[in-house]
Amino acid sequence: MSNTLDTANLALISQGAAYGLLIGLGVLFCGVILIAVKIQKAYLSEDSGKSEMFMVANRSVGTGLTASAVFSSWMWINETVLAAAMCYNYGLALPLWWGSGLCFQIALMAALGVMAKIRVPYAHTSLEIVRMRYGRIGHLVFIVLNLVNNVFGCASMIMTGSQLIYGVSGMHFVAATILIPLGVVLYTAVGGLKATFLTDFLHTAIALILIIYFTIAVLTNPVVGGLGGLYDKVVATAGENYISGNYQGSVLTFKSKGAIIWGLILKFGNLALVVMDTAFWQKSFATEVQATVPGYNIAAISVFGIPWGLGTVIGLTARAIHNTPIFPTYPGTLTSTEISMGMVMPYTIKALIGDKGIIGFFFLLFMALTSTVSSSMIAVSSILSYDLYKTYLNPKVTDKKLVKVSHLTVVIHGVFITGISIAMNYGGANMTWINYLRPVISCPGIIPLILTLFWSRQTRLAAIISPVLGFFTGLAVWLATAWSMYGAVDIAATSEEYPALYAAIASFFSPALYSAILSLYKPYIFDWREFLRIELQDEAKLHADSDSGTPSESGYENSDSKNAKDSVKSITNIPKSESMQEEDSDRIDEVNEKAPAKEQLSLPVEKQSLDDIQHPFDEGTLKELYRWLRIAVIMFVVIVLVTWVAWPLPLYRDYIFTKSFFSGWVTVAIIWQFGAFGAVVIYPLYDGRHAIATGTRGIWNSSREYLGKRGRS
Repeated sequence: MSNTLDTANLALISQGAAYGLLIGLGVLFCGVILIAVKIQKAYLSEDSGKSEMFMVANRSVGTGLTASAVFSSWMWINETVLAAAMCYNYGLALPLWWGSGLCFQIALMAALGVMAKIRVPYAHTSLEIVRMRYGRIGHLVFIVLNLVNNVFGCASMIMTGSQLIYGVSGMHFVAATILIPLGVVLYTAVGGLKATFLTDFLHTAIALILIIYFTIAVLTNPVVGGLGGLYDKVVATAGENYISGNYQGSVLTFKSKGAIIWGLILKFGNLALVVMDTAFWQKSFATEVQATVPGYNIAAISVFGIPWGLGTVIGLTARAIHNTPIFPTYPGTLTSTEISMGMVMPYTIKALIGDKGIIGFFFLLFMALTSTVSSSMIAVSSILSYDLYKTYLNPKVTDKKLVKVSHLTVVIHGVFITGISIAMNYGGANMTWINYLRPVISCPGIIPLILTLFWSRQTRLAAIISPVLGFFTGLAVWLATAWSMYGAVDIAATSEEYPALYAAIASFFSPALYSAILSLYKPYIFDWREFLRIELQDEAKLHADSDSGTPSESGYENSDSKNAKDSVKSITNIPKSESMQEEDSDRIDEVNEKAPAKEQLSLPVEKQSLDDIQHPFDEGTLKELYRWLRIAVIMFVVIVLVTWVAWPLPLYRDYIFTKSFFSGWVTVAIIWQFGAFGAVVIYPLYDGRHAIATGTRGIWNSSREYLGKRGRS
């Protein structure tokens, strides 16, 4: 593996310790989630053996757990490890641009999630929405787009993690690549989406504690000397840390061309990783009606401070001490390969905190990796089991069989991404190149997918063709620009900033133009009520299963009596926090009491008149959802204006931070980290206090009963 061989002699911990940590943490988390699944089923009536629980957590997840899970899913290695490396490359402007490149996508997803609840209240995946609107071909196109995005994003994180583990310990990257997803496959296959919510919370809590610890421990180390000491050392070493493209070459200026270009590329790539990742849609589908917008926006605001605070402190500290004897590479210098691998952070931690710091870094690395992999597991599993297997291979599949298929696809996905990650490692890819490639392959489907929910005039032809044309447009721009500017088409040329930026812009915006032109070619207006057939199809299958004990073969709804329909609607109109905790069997029993099994509809769901289809939510619930939609749109606009315009652009001038301004800048970033801890660790515990109390009481009572029986025997 040519891109990391030069770091093998700088192993910071032994291979034995690395193997022990990687395997031990995997086993530990697998055990924790197995216990949590048992508790959920026994005391909280949450059975991951049912597909609705496995895929969308019974749509009952509250605000706090939503915020924690979204934060964890979005806390990739990039925003910790690579943010520090890129701060080392471009100066203190980069971490803030990185933070602004993380939060607006989550705020946008809040608006998309609420609109999905309004338009398609009972969808399981975003692809199900596409199939209902654009048919089989459109469905297959977006399946490919989503799978490529999920597989590529997840595999790139595993590849990055294996390179870091190799650099830190010397463990062979193939072994690291295999061990990283192994434990995640086990607990995800057993626990489903709710399991990832629970482990996401644990990941978030542990990772944030470590992030805050690293930030403060490095800053207060005697070698650094606090905020003032760090500033003085950076100023004193300015001559050896000149950065081309920065104002006066300083790392302490916000005027950095490289940082702003990197920030723009990051924004496009990260937008794709959210909108085109079914995991974020599923977390939205899994939330209660009133939890989607606050949960996602809490996560959006919280995540901003992580790369800002940690990246600034670690990146600038590395600049200050990289030519001193305590730095692991001394007397050599940090190579571009080591920076691209993300080794700036572990080297700095090793120099200032020592072996215990490296062990803590290993924990942080594991938390960031497994949270990413687990959400990808559920997303891809849902695509393969629900959108492919159930839709095209076995439409009559039972719920129990569907869950088994979901378990199997989790394992298949784990094996597949492991192979892809190994191939990328052997191919010489690194985090920088991956970040430049990602927008090209992931961005073309973003606008067509958003328009699927917001623009009734996007036609089937436009939705199918525009992302394909967008991909080839972005790829052509990327390669042509690399050839024109650098005379080659290879990893080195395509790792340059300008080709990647132009390609990202072309990949993102060109599908909008193609979609508009193709939609005007043969105009068509889509009736949003068509989306409600998804709920009717599920309802019809529910009746069919209750009547015959077998899957519905026709897809017909099993009652034409008004009383039966009213009974089902009354169930769906109960607030989510109550109704979604009911078992499927309870719903079937209630329907059967009011609807004789012999009565059946004469028309299939697909042929029922739209005038006869009613929204499952009552008027009050819909008004509440539209209110949340307005709030989500306002929050998205405010976050974009503040983090893109009002905050950073006034600083983009001929100015080098003074000591007082720098001290205030880093202090606010650290306070933001503590605020994030309160929002996504402390608040979820408070928000879920009733479920925690219920589970605790159940365990206590069961323990007493068990001990009592043992005592009597």
